[in-house]
Amino acid sequence: MEKVFVLGGGVTKIGEHWSKSLRDLFVEAALKAAKNSNIELRDMEAVYVGNMSSGELQGQEHLGSLMATWLGIPGVAAVKVEAACASGGAVFHQAYLAVASGVYDCVLVGGVEKMTDAVVHDVTAALIMADDAEYTAFTGASFVGLNALVYRYYMEKYGVKQEDIALFSVHDHKYAANNPYAQYPFQVSLEKVLSSPLIADPIRLFECAPIGDGAAALILCSERFAKESGIKPEVEVAASALATDTISLVDRDDLTTLAATVKAAKKAYKKAGVEPRDIDVMEVHDAFTILGVIHLEDLGFAEKGKGWRLVKEGEIEKDSKIPTNLSGGLKARGHPVGATGVYQVYEIYQQLTGTAPNQVGKAEVGLAQSVGGVGGTVVVNILRRVR
Repeated sequence: MEKVFVLGGGVTKIGEHWSKSLRDLFVEAALKAAKNSNIELRDMEAVYVGNMSSGELQGQEHLGSLMATWLGIPGVAAVKVEAACASGGAVFHQAYLAVASGVYDCVLVGGVEKMTDAVVHDVTAALIMADDAEYTAFTGASFVGLNALVYRYYMEKYGVKQEDIALFSVHDHKYAANNPYAQYPFQVSLEKVLSSPLIADPIRLFECAPIGDGAAALILCSERFAKESGIKPEVEVAASALATDTISLVDRDDLTTLAATVKAAKKAYKKAGVEPRDIDVMEVHDAFTILGVIHLEDLGFAEKGKGWRLVKEGEIEKDSKIPTNLSGGLKARGHPVGATGVYQVYEIYQQLTGTAPNQVGKAEVGLAQSVGGVGGTVVVNILRRVR
């Protein structure tokens, strides 16, 4: 396998981009990535586009060719990758494999989603496709409702109070306040979170990731390309692992763990030659506060039922045990579904190059975890600073 490096990236601010189309957002992020990497788009051998719902919400598929056209590089190999909310993590995984296998030496990988100019009913209908639409959506369940089941079961199984789980939202907003591309760059109190409207019992509005538009892009290259181009990469992809679980909760043995996270993490740790204690900074997929807590456990940083303690005791703060979601996470940075996983990897790249808004001192190894559905697909990407 070839070594794979991240040369640079670019993102758009996440928000309600009424005047920008799906292609506008992707091109903006891609051009920033190329500029920040000192690479010309014409050097790209392939373009990988992560997206979940363009067919449902924009009536537009065939994003590979569409984005290659609007980037001005028609003729390049280009495809869309979809894995529900893990589309961003999955598209990075596929781009990594293409370079690691030696098929390509330099590729553009990006994610994009545009959701705010669709009516809420259509967005809800698109998101439930992350589960078994014929079986689960038929019952009238929503994506928030499924996560509410997990939330309620977790509290009852481990005797945890909601206020201890809801603290994850407070944590995210604290760091989003200093993130220039965050959708909600302001702090919130625990009281504000717990007094926000109930969406699906027990989940409150301020415990949910928002609907938003955005795009993120990265340039990946092989060691051969870097040497021939006279580039000295700063960040290497140490591992990229993807795993799945049964798509619906009804088939799970335990609602309080995502088996796909456990499997993907084990694969990634082994490939990278690291253990949880070696991770200096982390971005996890907290579409709802309960998921953030569960991920801390499934990734190996806390015992089952005790992930909330890391949040409550300040262990996920910038200068503590395992700095987590210093971008603001999905809750406050934003969650443009198909782009989220790419944003996460970009944020780890920033940390390892010392350019993050909420910088961790001397970060050497970082982890990004991307989740599709309620754990039907999970991708764990580990990056390492080149020494």
